[in-house]
Amino acid sequence: MTDAAELKRRTAELLAAHPPATTDRLDFLKARFDAGLAWVHYPEGLGGLGVPRSLQVVVDATLEAAGAPDNDARRNGIGLGMAAPTILKYGTEEQKQRYLRPLWIGEEVWCQLFSEPGAGSDLAALGTRAVREGDDWVVNGQKVWTSGAHNSRWAILIARTDPDVPKHAGITYFICDMTDPGVDVRPLRQITGEAEFNEVFLTDVRIPDSRRLGEIGDGWRVAQTTLNNERVAIGGMRLPREGGMIGPVSKTWRERPGLRTHDLHQRLLKLWVESEVARLTAERLRQQLVAGQPGPEGAGMKLAFARLNQEISGLEVELRGEEGLLYDDWTMRRPELVDFTGRDAGYRYLRSKGNSIEGGTSEVLLNIVAERVLGLPAEPRTDKDVAWKDLAR
Repeated sequence: MTDAAELKRRTAELLAAHPPATTDRLDFLKARFDAGLAWVHYPEGLGGLGVPRSLQVVVDATLEAAGAPDNDARRNGIGLGMAAPTILKYGTEEQKQRYLRPLWIGEEVWCQLFSEPGAGSDLAALGTRAVREGDDWVVNGQKVWTSGAHNSRWAILIARTDPDVPKHAGITYFICDMTDPGVDVRPLRQITGEAEFNEVFLTDVRIPDSRRLGEIGDGWRVAQTTLNNERVAIGGMRLPREGGMIGPVSKTWRERPGLRTHDLHQRLLKLWVESEVARLTAERLRQQLVAGQPGPEGAGMKLAFARLNQEISGLEVELRGEEGLLYDDWTMRRPELVDFTGRDAGYRYLRSKGNSIEGGTSEVLLNIVAERVLGLPAEPRTDKDVAWKDLAR
């Protein structure tokens, strides 16, 4: 049986065979994946050893202490946090072998083609069509708010394959090659001045049926795996004490006593405690994942993440006074990742406004918590049994 001691032994063997100081970064990551030390709870041959997820920290801590490179998880958060668990659950063996290794090591970055201009909060109402032609599907439509599409090789995509059934039943889940003809990625400039988001136009894009995940028409069920993992990835990330947004404002408070007021002190204490509660709750949620798939609890964590980020960044701007109104750089950029703590207070304040929209709006997540966690009566839905083509739009 593989336990912590065995994992330490395997990790030591990896380090001995591939010394981090003299091994190319990608070569080391490939060797780590092949040794089953990438995500230890995945099956053997797919980057893991089939052991409890809780043992991952044993590997990570040993490698970090040895100065080994990591896979820069922030750069491929959608791939690691959303695409990988969906492929693992619904993919064929050929799909798992093809996509998981280059995904984990970061050779291939992924994005998510879900939301549409007319189907954001009501995702199941999406209108992007996929029509079967022989062994291919021909896809036409538009997606929006696609994080990192400009840097991505692959995308997880849901499209309507049957307009004659109710909206949840006629969706199929695909893997889309972002380099294929007909895929047009256009930047969406945000309030920060950057364009980490994009709109994506799909015109006669041909996707082989071999890149379908799950059964035809079962895309909504497959997408729930993606969405549940997305909320955990956003709201349940592992942070040290005073990690995340609360860190910079706490540092400013300690180092610049002249900025302090009694009111700001009371607000900071409240937010500090709430941030610590959220951090510990996220740790408990990760421990629950060891026993199974993420559930609706991730929606609650994502809600807390959005609210706290917005309140903390607002407090930081107030604490800094006139200085808080400054902004470092309005240059139009298309960044590879979002860096909340590496920029100034103005950036954090502006960027956090998107936290209550991305990854599921707070309004929709409140409904999920109410219905699936608290067991409250569901909202009336008059379109559940109506064919998508007959819905008012």
